[in-house]
Amino acid sequence: MARTPSNMLPLGTRAPEFSLMDTVTQKTLNLHTLKGEKGTVIMFICNHCPFVIHVNPMIAELGRQYQEKGIGFIAISSNDVENYPQDAPHLMTKVAKEVGYTFPYLYDETQETAKAYDAACTPDFYLFDADLKLVYRGQLDDSRPENGIPLTGEDLKTAMDSLLAGKQITEHQKPSIGCNIKWINT
Repeated sequence: MARTPSNMLPLGTRAPEFSLMDTVTQKTLNLHTLKGEKGTVIMFICNHCPFVIHVNPMIAELGRQYQEKGIGFIAISSNDVENYPQDAPHLMTKVAKEVGYTFPYLYDETQETAKAYDAACTPDFYLFDADLKLVYRGQLDDSRPENGIPLTGEDLKTAMDSLLAGKQITEHQKPSIGCNIKWINT
């Protein structure tokens, strides 16, 4: 497994706008219609990455828990589907239903959204406040496939809980680690 870290977009960065196809509803959706009232989690994931497969149960659970609290959740796959057909949109639909995502799973065909967010790996997590300013980026928690550390979602949960409580979010944030985004023509 490749182990690529997050690029760690600067805190305070405004979330870049996007309009992408939701592979579940087959509708084009944009950031402003999907953002949460109190904050928004944007995650870059894909179908086949073992790091994403490992965290899928937790991201589905966090989506269910925190959407009720006003945090929007958005998953995006930006992988090159010509060379990685297991990440094709019709299979994204299947994965979203099987895992139980309660949030959109968007397809970034041109990879422009991943580039705008400086996304590097899957999974890569970003938390924006109500004004769409970046307050957290990095890992879900310390668990990785085969490292024996339980999957808790602790790092992202702590950031979301702090945001909801109006507390300062620590600037000491660990990069996510995962498979590199499969760029077109690279």
